[in-house]
Amino acid sequence: MPKKVCRRFWKSVIHTTRGVSLTTSNSPLDSSEPFPISKAAHAVQDAVQLFYQTRILPNNRLWQEQSNAGAEIPQIETTLRAEAKALGLWNLALPRLAEHEPGTRLSNLEFTGVAQILGQLPWASRCCNSHAPDTPNMELLQLFGTEEQKEQFLEPLLEGTSGSCFSMTEPEVASSDPGNLATTIVADGDDYVITGRKWFSTNGSMANTKFTIVVGVSDPDAAKSKRQSLVIVPLDLPGVVVERDVPIFGATHTSGGHTQFRFDSVRVPKQYLVGEEGAGFAIGQARLGPARLHHCMRAIGECEVLISLMIQRAQQRTTFGTRVDGYSSTKEAVALSRIEVDQARLLVKHAALMLDTIGNKAARKQISMIKVSTFRVYQAVADRAIQLFGAAGITSDSPAAAALVRARGLRIADGPDEVHLQTIYRLEAGEQNNSDSAADLAHYLNSPFGNNQ
Repeated sequence: MPKKVCRRFWKSVIHTTRGVSLTTSNSPLDSSEPFPISKAAHAVQDAVQLFYQTRILPNNRLWQEQSNAGAEIPQIETTLRAEAKALGLWNLALPRLAEHEPGTRLSNLEFTGVAQILGQLPWASRCCNSHAPDTPNMELLQLFGTEEQKEQFLEPLLEGTSGSCFSMTEPEVASSDPGNLATTIVADGDDYVITGRKWFSTNGSMANTKFTIVVGVSDPDAAKSKRQSLVIVPLDLPGVVVERDVPIFGATHTSGGHTQFRFDSVRVPKQYLVGEEGAGFAIGQARLGPARLHHCMRAIGECEVLISLMIQRAQQRTTFGTRVDGYSSTKEAVALSRIEVDQARLLVKHAALMLDTIGNKAARKQISMIKVSTFRVYQAVADRAIQLFGAAGITSDSPAAAALVRARGLRIADGPDEVHLQTIYRLEAGEQNNSDSAADLAHYLNSPFGNNQ
């Protein structure tokens, strides 16, 4: 980092953190917002904003050039990761980060503002080691990993010296229903033997990705929620085959693609089992709650960029003698985007607060709500930006087209809309049916229909 930038950075951090610790637990709250966070967390957010503005964003074109030239991890990203780690802007999305582990611990709510900043560019989160799939895998290993697993697999992820992926979805079955999974995990002496195919294992083919966490059927006769287990599979084991990186809307990513694996009777030591046999579904859900939250806030960050670009574009262009921002359709596109993004942000922050206070399981309705609503908003905003940019909107000259692809994919990834809508209905109906006020509803009706007549 240039000395001038470093001095400015530290001057800002010292000013904003004076009198508070960068470990945010038990720090004084700033109650000037609807979801207050500690002053220390605000200081971290300010530091990330400064690092983003002075180091990440100015190097976006260089990152793109290096990526387009074939670099899996562009050199500028490696440089920025080292700088961020040295500044403590590292592992920001791990509420259970221990004192001896590298980085700065933030709660889920405290991380939402950071995630929005880093979400403005698709690769920015990687600079702070706060990206998927490594962050949810780290949290999973923190929660359920053995000491041996933490030493062998978690510590390199925390240090940023290696990467990981997660293998659940399968090409041959509708994987939104975990009961359909066909990959098998069969006990054989001191080992498990894993057979099956997985795809959409993000980052799976990258050279620094050292292992994947495989979801497979360990007991086909058990109850539906007890059939699956999770096993850590080092990618250098015999029988692990990278079949391809799956093209997304016809394009294959150079950096961070979505890999299709084949596991040909891969033999893994039993000590690589994560948690207990049959606990795979429950553990997977614990992993996905925070992961969905992070995706949502990153999406909101990019939506903010798209709104700003729409306004700038509309103010710079004229059609038929009228500036584009003079048309009602333009004003409506921007106004609707602002309304929807602000609504989504409030929903996400509320879900984050619930994760922090009542836990993942109790907050599952709110997690499903933000999963559906945020990515629908993301898709709508990206589509409006494309329309406003015209021909340029469908090219890589603006971020709108890539944003639309990501938004559309995220309405399927981590559970499609339909599954989450069913979950929301089931939980909402259960709450309503168990409510003490259910019997009062008949008083709102002027007909006997309330009595099922």
